[in-house]
Amino acid sequence: MAELEAILEQKLIDQLCSEDSQWTYRPDIKTEDDIWKNFKYILEQNNKAKLNDIPLSESEFAKIKNDLSHASFYDAGKWLVGENGKVYVHVQRGNETLHLIVMNNEHIAGGSSVYEVINQYQAFKDEENIGSRNRRFDVTLLINGIPMIHIELKNKEHAYLDGYRQIKKYIAEGKFRGIFSNVQMFVVSNAVDTKYFSAARDTELSKTFLTGWLDEKNEPVGDYLQFAQDVLRIPQAHEMVTKYTVLDNEKRKLLILRPYQIHAIEAMRTASKSGKSGFIWHTTGSGKTMTSYKATRNLLMDIPSIEKTVFLIDRKDLDLQTKGAFQSYADNDTIEVDDTEDVGSLVKKLADGNRQMIVTTRQKMQVMINKRLQEGTRAYNKIRSLKVAFVVDECHRAVTPQTKRDIERFFSNSIWFGFTGTPIFEENKYDQMGDLAQTTEELYGPCLHSYTIKEAIHDRAVLGFNVENLGPKDLKADDADTYYHSEGHMRNVLEIILNKSAVKLGVQNGRGESFEAMLTVDSIASAQRYYDMIMKIKNGEDELKIDEEIVRTLPDFPKIAITYSISENDESSKENQDAMTRMLKYYNDMFGTKYKLEAIESYNRNLNERLARKEKRYLDRSQQIDLVIVVDRLLTGFDAPCLSTLFIDRTPMSPQGLIQAFSRTNRLFNEKKRYGQIVTFRTPKEYKKCINDALVLYSKGGFGKAIAEDWDTVLENFNRSLKTIRTFAPTPADAINLSKKQMTTFVKLFRDLDHDYAHLKSFSNYDPSMMDDFGFSQEDYEDYAAEYKNIVELLKEDPGDNPDEPVVITDDYELVAYDKFKIDFEYIVELLQGFVEMLDSEDVEFDETKFEQKISEFREMADELGKDNPGLSSIFMQVLDEIEKDKKKFIGSDVSEIINKMRCSAIDNELEKFAKKWFINYEDVKYEAYNYKDGELANANKLRESVDYSAYKEATENALPKFKFNRELVREFKEELMPIIIHYIAR
Repeated sequence: MAELEAILEQKLIDQLCSEDSQWTYRPDIKTEDDIWKNFKYILEQNNKAKLNDIPLSESEFAKIKNDLSHASFYDAGKWLVGENGKVYVHVQRGNETLHLIVMNNEHIAGGSSVYEVINQYQAFKDEENIGSRNRRFDVTLLINGIPMIHIELKNKEHAYLDGYRQIKKYIAEGKFRGIFSNVQMFVVSNAVDTKYFSAARDTELSKTFLTGWLDEKNEPVGDYLQFAQDVLRIPQAHEMVTKYTVLDNEKRKLLILRPYQIHAIEAMRTASKSGKSGFIWHTTGSGKTMTSYKATRNLLMDIPSIEKTVFLIDRKDLDLQTKGAFQSYADNDTIEVDDTEDVGSLVKKLADGNRQMIVTTRQKMQVMINKRLQEGTRAYNKIRSLKVAFVVDECHRAVTPQTKRDIERFFSNSIWFGFTGTPIFEENKYDQMGDLAQTTEELYGPCLHSYTIKEAIHDRAVLGFNVENLGPKDLKADDADTYYHSEGHMRNVLEIILNKSAVKLGVQNGRGESFEAMLTVDSIASAQRYYDMIMKIKNGEDELKIDEEIVRTLPDFPKIAITYSISENDESSKENQDAMTRMLKYYNDMFGTKYKLEAIESYNRNLNERLARKEKRYLDRSQQIDLVIVVDRLLTGFDAPCLSTLFIDRTPMSPQGLIQAFSRTNRLFNEKKRYGQIVTFRTPKEYKKCINDALVLYSKGGFGKAIAEDWDTVLENFNRSLKTIRTFAPTPADAINLSKKQMTTFVKLFRDLDHDYAHLKSFSNYDPSMMDDFGFSQEDYEDYAAEYKNIVELLKEDPGDNPDEPVVITDDYELVAYDKFKIDFEYIVELLQGFVEMLDSEDVEFDETKFEQKISEFREMADELGKDNPGLSSIFMQVLDEIEKDKKKFIGSDVSEIINKMRCSAIDNELEKFAKKWFINYEDVKYEAYNYKDGELANANKLRESVDYSAYKEATENALPKFKFNRELVREFKEELMPIIIHYIAR
């Protein structure tokens, strides 16, 4: 029998507080008052001298409490960054402002740091009635009295996702407010599987981003006690919420590094202590830019001998995202990302004597060394003698072997760390040029930490690939060039992209939820020819027509753009410039923008942002692109998680080029995006070999499943899954007659079928008619799915007769083979937030007609939501009414917070009406409502006992007798109150 959660909780506390641990268990801290009193005591102890031994007054502490109660976890994170690692609160005492230190992040595992563990914290309280507390937290870790890490435990009969859902619900209910708004990291576990994730608004949380711990060898650590040993002991736990957190200013989100990122930074720290260089091999898409930023920052903090850390990038990367991403991370660290041409500012920063992190381009560094600094001058001598750590993201693209040699010869006291997702090995080394380095190891030194593409896919840090190699198989070499540039070939390619890729592009997901694709071709001329042909198809001027089913779902499909690199635009002919001008007009008409050819950089930046969809305004369908046509631009260094598919109509690239391009597609996005999808249209045999060679080369040391699957394999898997489930239930109707044990097997088998059927439908070869050969259809799938849902509910309510072998069924699996998109709460909230942000955007012209049209679209969505959840639908309608009345009032506001307040208010109104009618304490009703489960009250007897029956009888005409009163009280609670509020509580 599975251990009780209380036992798991105690074992965790014992583990945290054992041996040489600095954690102290505080069983006396159970309520909000207890936490504030404890924090006040620690604050006063750490600031005795500043307070002159006079305790904080009631009004002084009220001000501090207000300062510590943040509007969001992100705001708390900004405060916890502090000033040079020190976190303060400020109070006015007489004419003096007292700057009180709350936490010193340089005092990790010592100094003024206090580490405490609490459990069973009571989130709601009523001093007169202990039983009214309706939420209890499992285990929380306090640093200097502030809750920083919160842990929810489940026993082995439950999935760890139950803990995740619990936390998500608590956040939505407003439990993490006040001092608990400072939590930075959550941990969930069912004892054998443990995950962590950064604190975020409930609508921003996604199961996709839950992270398991890996040890230094990238082996998974699932056991909760081992996780506590590796991650939650001191100093590791304190470092997790300080050194290994990143504030993304652009997304306004708190991010916590994944374990492989942390191990890489620690490996760099170890190497730098002994003056050694090296490189980090982390597969493309796994967050190298964030790792390299934090590594550069931490080297300066951790290694006193290093005087400057320099993050070196290529100027052309400023055309992509590196500068923007770095600036977004650096804003809260007061680091200036310098992308000007002013070499003088670089000289000044290097010579100023301050320990600091500098972000600059290698071009500027070269100009400074070769032209600006004069040998023998004070600045020359000072800068040349600096002890500098250079960190180079995309180290092969940013710095050539010759450039690195030049810079290294000047900075003789430098160490170098290169980051790459595609190292250069012996197999694909540079051509020999003199004695210059040909491989990554020769250039930077040994590999300090690796995290291969195979490991990343296995850990779900990135997605796996579907690869399809299409095109004529036996085309003669002499005919190839003519054929591949013919209209016939282009039309065949567009037939696949426009009519056979609906599942790849998530068309079935609905407006605003579809994915994007990229088509890469061999020249600017080819890109423009494809663009012109698509425009003819859209206008009905070509023999190729877009499938009516796709047009019904997305009437404006496909929305396209074309982009070249800045250097390509500079070199383009008059004909190319005319074509680009036409395209810009289409783009401007589509999005209400005003870009011109002279400002092509601004257009490229806007297109990057639109493709990335990191700003909420781009969640709206009217602001999205379906397909972007490129030559080389965006194939490296570009991050757009919603981009699902890469179509390739050009000859194969180098192994590193292929992996870099493929990795545009396999970023994590949401539960609906399952693969990075690649379709090639030339020389299929050659492409298959090149892709296999590249994947083998860049999967060294990997393990787990294949990282690329083809049509034949997936078709075979589907056939096997279908045959297997039919041995248990030949038809969907047979499933309900299975035994409990057989039902458990059926659930697992149907999930396999669902996965394989969805996978099959994502291929271009798929056609619904081919299911006739299997005697199967979408309707059969949906009938099986209906029985599957019934059985899951049945097994959750009645797991079987043997208590020693319980049937464990969790509802953490989401069906993926459905063809229809369902509107849900989180989707509308995020979409509405983006709409509010768009109202204040300078880039978009938003007239009254478009405004009313968008409001109308939102009302349609709210109506759709109302079929399942009329309560939340009503709240959305109220918000839309308010926006229509005064849109300016909503600019800059948090829509999620507004809606959650309205939800809570709606719940409170119903609870208060019920409590008043039945003469019960409001908190008792609240407790029962929030703990109501499977049609039963948590404690019906206690609810009845808390009634003031005498007051009821005195105030009510024709009062019910006591026995009828109790029965009617419970009946009305179950049948009238809960059906009204259940949709507000659980979405």
